[in-house]
Amino acid sequence: MTKKYWVPAIERVDIVLTIIARAPRQLKLIEISKESDINKSSLFSILNTLEELGWITKESDNTYSLGAKLGYLSTKYIRQFDITRVFDEEAEKTLESVKETIQLSILEGTEIIYLAKKEGPSRVRVVSEPGMRAPAHATAMGKVMLSKFSQEELLNMYQTTELEQVTENTVDNLEDLLTQINAINENKYIIESEEAVRGFTCIAAPIRNEFNEIIAAVSFTLDTETWKSKKEICKNEILKLAKNLSINKYS
Repeated sequence: MTKKYWVPAIERVDIVLTIIARAPRQLKLIEISKESDINKSSLFSILNTLEELGWITKESDNTYSLGAKLGYLSTKYIRQFDITRVFDEEAEKTLESVKETIQLSILEGTEIIYLAKKEGPSRVRVVSEPGMRAPAHATAMGKVMLSKFSQEELLNMYQTTELEQVTENTVDNLEDLLTQINAINENKYIIESEEAVRGFTCIAAPIRNEFNEIIAAVSFTLDTETWKSKKEICKNEILKLAKNLSINKYS
């Protein structure tokens, strides 16, 4: 790569962002300085500027994580490659194995927006369609995408938003919602049973960007009786599909 028009300051910013992305909420200034080989005085200015611009966030323990600006840009990045087109291709392959409805969504505030859908051969139809919205807390895809937030962030998000009861099974308090969301740490997927629609169970997994951040979610929806006999294949296939839709092909 020619460095005729190279800007060293931008290179240093790239190094710092990459280090933070690899170890979010783990490194303080002195540790980033050692790893980046940037002196503390220069690094302080870089970190302060990035924080002011929203590229990074300084946590209460003085460690750093990626900021909202990068989340916004990463969402724009994935959209420029037309995620719905990639979804159509990959979901078509998965449909041969699971033979159940597959859906794609993104998060906007405390709601999900359905982006795309592949119908399975079952005569039982899922009523959601691209463009429709649903409360995030009541859906598997929503819970998956809410898992990217800290407990404090979730408490702030739902401070003035009531947990709408879509069915009698919908989670109705933040404590239980947090417990459900934490399931993704162990399984890498989240299962929701009859919280969004009576008689249906849904399993969802996250789609991630190059920084391993969750930017969308994909799901399978089955009637609850069918789920009992197909849950193992669904667990395996949802993780494969989510991986194929992710930019960094996380494992």
